[in-house]
Amino acid sequence: MKQWIRNHPDLWQFILFNLLSNCATVTNFVVMWLCTRFLFASLADRPFSFLVFHYTQVERDLGLCGFLSFLTATAAAQTVNFFVQKNWVFRSNARFRQAVPKYILLALVLVVLSAAMPAYSQAFFIGAGVAPGIAPTLATVVNVLLQIVISYPAMKFWIMPQT
Repeated sequence: MKQWIRNHPDLWQFILFNLLSNCATVTNFVVMWLCTRFLFASLADRPFSFLVFHYTQVERDLGLCGFLSFLTATAAAQTVNFFVQKNWVFRSNARFRQAVPKYILLALVLVVLSAAMPAYSQAFFIGAGVAPGIAPTLATVVNVLLQIVISYPAMKFWIMPQT
């Protein structure tokens, strides 16, 4: 295995990125479930719409509860992800002071995208016949995949390059 890793360092780094991203993924799911079931559950019947955020079909997207839950879960997951990726995957010696603002920008893009998208993806899943109770979980899966596609190259080449 060590020889394979030496022969394929970039592939190993991508595999490690995805494996260790599960720390953030677990954080995302746990926080999302805690928020939708407990923390923001009382807001599930309140429609919410602002700019690109449309959580107006409360039976499908959980209204303000859905918006706040996805926003909170994504922010928590991104915080965990920064430290995991910088220290264990990229083993980056990029200065914290320079990496953090870039990561915050990336995280803001991901948070806005991840907070806006579930209303649309949940409506899509429910329209495709998925049970409303499962739609938030599938929307989270879509969010996580999108975050990987955007964040890996941004972290590897821009935020946490090995210098």
